[in-house]
Formats: sequence, C-alpha cells, structure tokens
Amino acid sequence: QVHLVESGGGLVQAGDSLRLSCAAYGRTFGRMGWFRQAPGKEREFVASITWSRGTTNYADSVKGRFTISRDNAKNTMYLQMNSLKEQDTAVYNCVGGVDIWGTWTYWGQGTQVTVSS
Repeated sequence: QVHLVESGGGLVQAGDSLRLSCAAYGRTFGRMGWFRQAPGKEREFVASITWSRGTTNYADSVKGRFTISRDNAKNTMYLQMNSLKEQDTAVYNCVGGVDIWGTWTYWGQGTQVTVSS
C-alpha cells in the first residue's frame, strides 16, 4: 500500500529551526513536495523536489529559510526550516507524485508546526 508518513513537527519559538521528514512507502515518486495550511487560510504550496536530479522549487515566502532535500536510499524527503516565523504556523503535508493534470496524487496525514513569539 502506498502511503506517506510525516514526522518532525512541534512547538518552537520564532527564530528556531525544525526539520520535517516524509517517508514514502510502497513506491518511489518522481517528484515530492510540501504544502501547508494555516488556520482560516487556504492551503499553500511550500516546496518541491524532483527525485532524479534534485531540482527544487520554493514558495517566495520560504525562500532562503527552508531547504527541501531527499535521501534516495531511504525514500525519504526532508524540509529543513530555519528562522521560523509565527506565520509559518500550519499543518504541513507532504505530497508525492503528479498526475497528467498536474494534481498531486498522494498526501500524508500532516504534521503540526507551531511557532510562538
């Protein structure tokens, strides 16, 4: 069964760092990424990475602070988040695979990241 499992969320203070992990089971994906949704806001794209070349893409709001990476041997993706801000507080979901319509096909259950001032 194909599924994604996130870990690493938690409560931190503004300016701290946190690393999220997303382990993929059942298959490998050509592309994986992260989305987040803050309370009362729409879900937004955070970052993505291609599995073969490691090509990355970031939302403007996290450029320079977040780094997405992957470990092919472990079939695991990471999101290193530095200089966290209160506005980074959200549920973070990892995603895997994009269909022909550009829709992400697999979603993890989400992990909560809370940044306090």
